Amino acid sequence: MQNYALTWTNPDGIPCASAVAYDQPSADRRRSELETAGCTEVTVVPTKPGQLPEPRG
Repeated sequence: MQNYALTWTNPDGIPCASAVAYDQPSADRRRSELETAGCTEVTVVPTKPGQLPEPRG
């Protein structure tokens, strides 16, 4: 199974990254939640088990 993580910039301008991996439907749902909350640059990125992205800086 392919894992996905998210990176985004919160409404205060702070770059963030997810601390958990998601399956595709869950990642898409989380992306929608973040965008609704006012986050920008929300990106779903494929990851490997045990790996998570670093926040963009």
